[in-house]
Amino acid sequence: MKARIVVMPGDGIGPEVTTASVRVLQAVADAFGHTFEFDHFLIGGAAIRLGRPPLPPETAAAAKGADAILLGAVGHPQFDHLPPDQRPESALLALRRGVGAYANLRPARAWAGLESTGPLRPDVLHGTDLVVVRELLSGLYYGQPRGIAADRSSALNTMAYSREEIARIAHVAFKLASSRRRRLVSVDKANVLDVSRLWREVVTEIGREYPDVALTHEYVDAAAMKLVLAPASFDVIVTENTFGDILSDEAGAVCGSLGLLPSASLGYGAGLFEPVHGSAPDLAGRDVANPIGAILSGAMLLSDGLQLKAEGAAVVAAVEHALASGARTADIASPGYPAIGTTAFTDAVIGGRGSFFVAREPKNEPRPLIRP
Repeated sequence: MKARIVVMPGDGIGPEVTTASVRVLQAVADAFGHTFEFDHFLIGGAAIRLGRPPLPPETAAAAKGADAILLGAVGHPQFDHLPPDQRPESALLALRRGVGAYANLRPARAWAGLESTGPLRPDVLHGTDLVVVRELLSGLYYGQPRGIAADRSSALNTMAYSREEIARIAHVAFKLASSRRRRLVSVDKANVLDVSRLWREVVTEIGREYPDVALTHEYVDAAAMKLVLAPASFDVIVTENTFGDILSDEAGAVCGSLGLLPSASLGYGAGLFEPVHGSAPDLAGRDVANPIGAILSGAMLLSDGLQLKAEGAAVVAAVEHALASGARTADIASPGYPAIGTTAFTDAVIGGRGSFFVAREPKNEPRPLIRP
C-alpha cells in the first residue's frame, strides 16, 4: 500500500509523541512492504506562534487530501487570554468538522503488568476492556447560540442534537458492539434534559435493527460511578459529545494513565487519530512523556484508517511486548521502579520487530470502516 499520512505534531508533548508514533509506523511499513509518505503541518499554538491562525488553510487542505491524519496535541496556557475562536483548541474543533469526523472511538483496557499503577484494586480493574463511542460534531461544543454577554453578566451554550445525528453515531456503536462482546450502554441524562430524552428514544429505535446486541441505558452520573466501581462490566459505551469527553478521560484514569489512551475519529473523510491526553506543556522537551497513546493511535490508524488489520495488531502486540519486558515511563512506573523516557520506550516497541514487525504477506480481509 501507498498512503499519505498528514502529521500535525501540535503543542507541548505533541511533537515528541507523534515522532514516536511515526517511527513505529515507518517500522511497520518497512516490515510489511508499504510506502507511507509523512507530511508535517502546523496546528494550534505552534501555528499561532508563527503568526498563523490555529488551523492554517494549508493544514486544513492537507487534511482533506490525506489518507489518514495523525495528531499530537493542541493547547497551551500562554494563549488562554485569546478569544475562543483564536485559541489552539479551536483548531481541533474546526479540523474535526472539516473532515466530517463525527464518531470518536476511545478504547481503554487494563494492560498486563499495569494492574497496580491505577487507583483501583487489581481485582476490580481485572478484565477491563471497553470502548467509549463519543459523538463528536454536535452538542454543547458546537451548538448555537453561544457566547458571553458584553457586560460579562451571563453566558450561554446550547446543547442540540438532531435525530439524524443521534442515529448515525448509534449505528457506529451498535456495529462495534456486534464485533465485540455484544453489549452496549447508552449514556444520557434523560431524567433532566430534553436532548437526552430524544437521544434515548432514537438509540432504542436503532437498537431494534441489532437484535444480537444487548442495549441498556444509564444516566451519566450513574455511569461515571459504575466506571469506578465495576469498569470490567462495560463493553461499548455510546454517548454525546460532552459526556463522552468526560467519561473517556475517567476511563483513562481508572486504567492507570491518560498516556495509555489512543483514539480514532471517523466519519466522511480521512480518519483523525490522536492520543487522548492533552499537550502537557510542563513535560514538553524533557523526553518523559508516555508515547503509548500516540503509538496505539498509530495502530488504530493502520486498522481503522488504512484497513491494515494485521499491521495494527502487530503494533498492539509490540506494545504488549515492551510492557511485558518491563519498559515503563514515569507515569506508569510503580514506586521505586526504574522509568525510561519517550525515546527509550519507543525503542523498546520497535525492538520487538523481530517478533512482531516481521516481513510477511499481510492477511488483511477487506472490510468497510465503521461509517454509513
